[in-house]
Amino acid sequence: MTAHVDVAARAATQELSSERLAQIIGGTRLPLQKPIFEDFTKVWVAYQLLGAAAAHNDTLADKQAIDDAMWPAVTQQKLQKFYQQVSASLPHDSATEASYNTGNILVARHILLLTQPAQRGGQPFTPQQIDSVRKAAEALRAQVTPANFEAMAKSRSQDPGSARQGGLLPPFHPGDMVPEFETATRELKPGEISPVVQSQFGFHIIQRVPWSQAKAAYTAEFAKNSSRGAESTYVAQLEQSGKIQVKKDAPGKVKAIMRDPDSYRKDKSVLATSSAGDFTAAQFVRWSATLPPQLVPQIENAPDSLLPDLVKAMVRNDLMLRRADSMHIDVDTSQKAQMYTQVKNVVVQLWQELGVDPTSLAQAGKTQAEREKIAGERVNQYLDDLVAGRKQYAAVPAELTQILRSKYDAKIIPQGIDRAFERAQKARANSDSTARATQPPSGVP
Repeated sequence: MTAHVDVAARAATQELSSERLAQIIGGTRLPLQKPIFEDFTKVWVAYQLLGAAAAHNDTLADKQAIDDAMWPAVTQQKLQKFYQQVSASLPHDSATEASYNTGNILVARHILLLTQPAQRGGQPFTPQQIDSVRKAAEALRAQVTPANFEAMAKSRSQDPGSARQGGLLPPFHPGDMVPEFETATRELKPGEISPVVQSQFGFHIIQRVPWSQAKAAYTAEFAKNSSRGAESTYVAQLEQSGKIQVKKDAPGKVKAIMRDPDSYRKDKSVLATSSAGDFTAAQFVRWSATLPPQLVPQIENAPDSLLPDLVKAMVRNDLMLRRADSMHIDVDTSQKAQMYTQVKNVVVQLWQELGVDPTSLAQAGKTQAEREKIAGERVNQYLDDLVAGRKQYAAVPAELTQILRSKYDAKIIPQGIDRAFERAQKARANSDSTARATQPPSGVP
């Protein structure tokens, strides 16, 4: 056992021991789950780094640090602008009546009579009730014409969403609807009305909307579809010309990175190669910040066979970002100015919440070391109050955490968190055992 097993995290001059972490989480009524220990440790690091910045009277206004921290958000905006410019420059097919007639995108109205309970938990329809609904649908079909379809849908359809629109549904593609509905719609010529069609929802009367009424909706959907197709072709060509090759050992490395990204922020080991050169573990860490947080545990537990595609997607995005940069695509100056102001305001607010604003620390401590110690103690007190329910949780934006970690030393140690988790489990098991042993005997024979 090495010494770092007994330390869960370090932040500036402060240290969170595994024993202390076990006491904090174990002393609550929270379930003992590893993610809770990991999340608390991340919060502890962010708070302690805020305290360290306050002790140094550092407002974190370094524009380069802010730019680096905002890289994921800025990159997403740049890629979005890049896609828009690329899409505008690519050839697109035109939406015509002839293309509408092919049924590549369908536009329909329907009248629905339900054969399932309108309210969840209601009683299922009996065969007799279903037959009664069928007869009502047949009688209604005899009354429906192209001229009155919209009015009949408004008054008789039991699909409230589309009934308000005269039965009109959004344009749909193959596979979007249940098979019975799609097949019946596809068999119609524009303007025609179907016989009664049964699906799992009930009985439908369907009209395939004529071109004159469908033109606007179809054209808009066609344009989106055409744009996506053109973009997909562009991306496929970019991937081919980029000569992306993922290393065989990449899946194992990816899981290790997601588990402990701090250890790989400067790692130069190669995960993939492309026409732009090596794509390293450090680059993967940076690009992983653009992923939704909920994906992280999924990636850690994903089959190895799926991870090369993730790496390839990141390399592809990296190639597109390089092209965007070569085209001088960037966020607006006003957006950047707003980012700098937001960071400053958030820092001041969090200092006040934690009780570590630079003025109060300067009054409480004469030396730098004293101020750092006092800031650490105040953060720990805030966390104690938070766990006890005496304080509200103050969220630290991920971008601000990144700024802090770029300026002050910090490390989360997974082995130390594991140790805290084990200690808390053991302590709670002993506590539960003691509680059972001290209970009075039951009077029930």
